[in-house]
Amino acid sequence: MSSASSATEWMGYAAATLTTLSFVPQAWHTFRTRDVRGISLGMYSAFTLGVALWLVYGVMLGAWPVIVANAITLALAAAILAMKIVLGRRGDG
Repeated sequence: MSSASSATEWMGYAAATLTTLSFVPQAWHTFRTRDVRGISLGMYSAFTLGVALWLVYGVMLGAWPVIVANAITLALAAAILAMKIVLGRRGDG
């Protein structure tokens, strides 16, 4: 691997780490409080689908930074979306 491609891959890992970690506090807060009233079902549905598509894109390219970051973010986003759907139906969210 050349130093340019190595630098590019490390840049991808740095970006993936920062964007994924920035999502974790909100996800943790939502899991802890179970308060999903401020979450838009439409926006979170689109966001979760978008993350899933980024994951597929990363798999198709074999781009590990994209795959890892979006797999983690997809798991968190899907869990929050499921909470919004379930708690919203019960009137809790």
